[in-house]
Amino acid sequence: MVDSGKIIQCLPNFSEGRDLDKIEKIVNAFRRKTGVKLIDYNNDVNLNRTMVILMGEPQSIKNAMLEAMGIAIKIIDIREHKGQHPRMGVVDVVPFIPIKNMSMLEAVNLSKEFAKEAGERFNVPIYLYEKSAIKPERENLAHIRRGEYEGFGEKINRPGWKPDFGSRQLHITAGVTAVGARMPYISLNINLNTDNKKVADSIAKSIRFTSGGLRFCKAIGVKLYNSQLVQICVTMTDYNKMSLYKVFEMVKMESKRFGVSIINSKIIGTIPMSALVDSALYYLQVDDFSMEQILENMFME
Repeated sequence: MVDSGKIIQCLPNFSEGRDLDKIEKIVNAFRRKTGVKLIDYNNDVNLNRTMVILMGEPQSIKNAMLEAMGIAIKIIDIREHKGQHPRMGVVDVVPFIPIKNMSMLEAVNLSKEFAKEAGERFNVPIYLYEKSAIKPERENLAHIRRGEYEGFGEKINRPGWKPDFGSRQLHITAGVTAVGARMPYISLNINLNTDNKKVADSIAKSIRFTSGGLRFCKAIGVKLYNSQLVQICVTMTDYNKMSLYKVFEMVKMESKRFGVSIINSKIIGTIPMSALVDSALYYLQVDDFSMEQILENMFME
């Protein structure tokens, strides 16, 4: 059954960013599917991780995602994974973001449908997070992922850590998957002119919320392969309450403490227009601006 006019975004993260053959096999599950649009996919060799950007009709996205998860579980062994991004499973996280004619509640319900079917089909422990979380302590993905795959064999048996769906035991080769509905995130990678990863780690710690930094901000430091640069990988979980420019300016300020500077930055995936406009207005010092002044908005129904 097709939910006419409803559009959802899905950004699954797979724990493989270096083997292009494996990545293509997974991504092929999203190609040439009715009701599914493959917007982009980004494989990061430093993180050894691939993020796929999908948009489409809810049930079609769910079914394609189940197909892709099955492929990933067959061809990736999480025990062999080495990368600079925390991970706990082959299909590490599957977020659903309502885009058009969908409420957050509908996105939550879809995420739970997917989690139930995936848990039953693949015998993988599934934890619900963000808006889908049944337990408050599981809203934060970082809290679920803490200890990563290597620590989950023991963690899953602790009181309070029974999975929401799927197996009660760690899947040896597929690990654990987090599924949830959430707002759009902003992913920003900021490159610094140093090869000292300790500097990147320190700056990331100073800005991420769990270490006492900025609210709605996650960050890790990364050493770029075949480069004399390090990178701050930033994820902003609510751009309405934490502006992009505030994060950027704090990284710039913290960098000066170590005698380094920002080389450039890169937005990963999609970004809401209002988040870019907010930063542009700050740097241009514009007053009394309306979104109706954006030319493209004049042609939108």
